[in-house]
Amino acid sequence: MTAPESPRRNLLLGSLSVGTYKRLFPHLELVETNYGQVIYECGRVPNYVYFPTTCVVSKVNLIEDGTSSELALVGNEGFVGLGLLTGGGTMTHQAMVSRGGFSYRLRRQTFIHEFDHRSGHCNDPVFLQLLLRYVQAMITQIAQTAACNRHHSIYQQLSRWLLVNLDRQSSEELIVTQDHIASMLGVRRESVTEAAGKLQQKGLITYSRGHIRVLSRPGLESQVCECYNVVKTEYDRLLPIPADMAA
Repeated sequence: MTAPESPRRNLLLGSLSVGTYKRLFPHLELVETNYGQVIYECGRVPNYVYFPTTCVVSKVNLIEDGTSSELALVGNEGFVGLGLLTGGGTMTHQAMVSRGGFSYRLRRQTFIHEFDHRSGHCNDPVFLQLLLRYVQAMITQIAQTAACNRHHSIYQQLSRWLLVNLDRQSSEELIVTQDHIASMLGVRRESVTEAAGKLQQKGLITYSRGHIRVLSRPGLESQVCECYNVVKTEYDRLLPIPADMAA
C-alpha cells in the first residue's frame, strides 16, 4: 500500500520507472490546494504541472456572460498542464480545485526538459507514452461530456457527475453545494434540485447542507447514461493501475 503523502499515490507518478522516479523526486513539491483555488487561468502559460494525489481539479469552460461548465475532472489518475506536454503552452479553459487536498507539482522548466520538443530529446520514452495515453483518455472525457450535456437529461448528467467524482476519492460522501453542481453542469440550480430529489426518493443518495452521500453505487450506475462507462472503460484501458496502488 502506497502512503497517502507519497508521489506514487498519483497513478502517473506511480507508474514511473525507478530511474525516472529517482530523477524527478527531488523536483516534486508537495502542495495543499483548497476548494475554489485556480491553478491556472485560460490563455496563460502555467508555471507548474500538477499531479494530484488527494485533490480533484475541474477543467472549466468560462463564457463571456459569466456562465461556466465543466469539461473534465482530474484526480490522482492524471495531471494538470497538458499544454506544456503538447508544446502549446496555454489552454483555453480554467483549472480550478473542486475538492481540496494535496498535489505534487513540478516546475514548468523541469517538466519541459523531460520532453525537449526542439531537440527531439526525451529522458523517458515510456513516461512520454503514458502521458500521451492520458491525453487520449482526457480527450475522450471532454468529448463525452459535451455529448452528454447535449443529448441526455439533467438527471442522467447528475448521476454521471456523481460517479465520476466518486471514482476520484475514497469516500462515498461528497461535500458540494447544488450551486457548484449547477455551475459545473451548466444548468439552473432548480434543475439540479429536482434531479437530486429524484435520486433521493429512490434511496440512492441522501442530501443535506452541502453533503451528498451515495447509498447505493450499483443503483446509481443503473440510472446513468452510457457516457460514464464509455469514459471509464477508456481510462481503465489506457491507464492500468500500478500493483502497489490496487489495494
